[in-house]
Amino acid sequence: MQKHYKLNHKELADLASGRGLCVTTDKIVVDGAPVGYMVREEPEDDQDSGWRFFAGDEDDKYIDNPKNFSLLDLNVLANYDQSIVPFIDAPVGAAFDKVEGEFYDASDEAGE
Repeated sequence: MQKHYKLNHKELADLASGRGLCVTTDKIVVDGAPVGYMVREEPEDDQDSGWRFFAGDEDDKYIDNPKNFSLLDLNVLANYDQSIVPFIDAPVGAAFDKVEGEFYDASDEAGE
């Protein structure tokens, strides 16, 4: 089944070009939910930024299905939710949780 992304490539601004690829749940890029949680893992290869993005309300069944994820350029994801841009240079191990529209450092929680 083909995915129908919310944004068209013609709508993309240059917000985070050249930063590599990221993994995101389709709740963000297909359903249009904002990013609710972001974590930077060790990149899997030279093209991977290490960033993983979630809406924050995905349950285990959703997360266990690889069809619910997309691999995208980080710039594309930044166009879905520009609030991630100030955090994309954070190091591997960084994690941010959004509460009431604002991200806070959740790195300690991610390492548990």
